[in-house]
Amino acid sequence: MKVLLTIAAASLLAASFATPALAQGAGAATYKAKCQMCHGADGQPTAAGKSMKALPLNSPELKKASTASLIASVTNGKNKMPAYAGKLTDAQIKEVVEYTRTLQ
Repeated sequence: MKVLLTIAAASLLAASFATPALAQGAGAATYKAKCQMCHGADGQPTAAGKSMKALPLNSPELKKASTASLIASVTNGKNKMPAYAGKLTDAQIKEVVEYTRTLQ
C-alpha cells in the first residue's frame, strides 16, 4: 500500500511539472516564429527590433507591465509592433506573453 501511495504521489508531482513545461514550449515556439526576429532569442532587440525602438524584455517598463497590458499589446499592436489578433489565438498570445516573462 505504501508503495502505491508513493507511486501515486510521484505521478502527481510529475504531472504538475509537465503542464507548465508544455505551456512554455508552446509559448517558446510561438515566440521563435513570430517575435524573435525583432525581440531576439534572449529578449534583447535585434537590429530590426532596435530600428523599430523595441524595448529589451528585461527593461523596467516591461518588467512592471501587467500581463493584461502585455496581452493587449500583442493582441492590438503597439507603436511599430503589429497586431496579432486574428493571426494568433488568445491562448497563443497568453502563452507567448508568459514565455516572455522567462526572458526577463
